[in-house]
Amino acid sequence: MEERIPTNLRTLLILEAIGRMQGPVTPAELGREIGLSKPTVHRLCATLLAEGFLARDDRKKGLRPGRRMRLLASGVTSASSAHIARHQVLMTLAGQVGETVNFVVPEDRGMTYQDRVETDWPFRIQLPVGTHVPFHCTASGKTYLASLPKSERHRMVNVMQLDRKTISTMTDPEKLLGELAEIARQGYALDREEFIEGMTAIAVPVLDTSGRYVAAIAFHGPVQRIPVPKLLEMKDKVIEASSRLTQVLFAP
Repeated sequence: MEERIPTNLRTLLILEAIGRMQGPVTPAELGREIGLSKPTVHRLCATLLAEGFLARDDRKKGLRPGRRMRLLASGVTSASSAHIARHQVLMTLAGQVGETVNFVVPEDRGMTYQDRVETDWPFRIQLPVGTHVPFHCTASGKTYLASLPKSERHRMVNVMQLDRKTISTMTDPEKLLGELAEIARQGYALDREEFIEGMTAIAVPVLDTSGRYVAAIAFHGPVQRIPVPKLLEMKDKVIEASSRLTQVLFAP
C-alpha cells in the first residue's frame, strides 16, 4: 500500500493522523493507521520532531502535536472567512453581555488570546490579542485542563507551577483537580478573581465536530459590574456562542 501513497503526501497524512487520534501515538501506530512501513514513519517523524511539528511525550512514550503544528492548526482556523465568521460570533456575544469577549487557545506557555471584542465601558481590563495567561487560575485555562483525560489532567496539575496571583488563586493541586472535575461535568469554568484581583470571568470550551477541545470562548470584566451571580445568569449565552463557533469553524 505504501507504494500507492505519493511521497509528498506522506508527511501530511502523519500530521492528519496525529490530529485525529486520541492522545500520544507511537510511530508503529501511525504506520498501521496510514499504511506506511515502520522505517518510513520513523524517518518522517524524526524530521517532524526536529522541525517542531511534533513533540515527544516521554511519559506515554508517544508523539503529540508540537508547537508548529498547533500554530498551523490555529492559523488555518483563523483564515479568511472562518476568521470573519468567528469574529462575528464574538461581536454578537459582546453585544449580549456588554463586556469584553475573547477567543483563547492553549499553547505551551499557557492560554493565548487569539481574537477579542472590546467592551465600550471606559473602565476595562486590558488583555490584548497575543497575551499569554496561566492555565490554573483563568476560566479559559481551566476549561482546557478539564478537557484532558483524567490521568493526563492529574499529570498536568502535578507538574505545573501553581503560582499565586491573588489571594483567591487555587494553589493546592487536590483542590484544583476537584474543581476541574466539576468543570468537566458542568461544561463551563469561572474565574473568581483568581488571576487579577477585581476581575471575574466565565469560559466555555469550543469543540470541533468530533467533540475535541479546540479553544475557549470567554468574557471578563470588573467584579463591580459582573459579580459571579451575574456571570452565571449569562452562562447560557456563552454556551450558545460556543455552539455557533463549532458550526462556523468546523461544520461542512
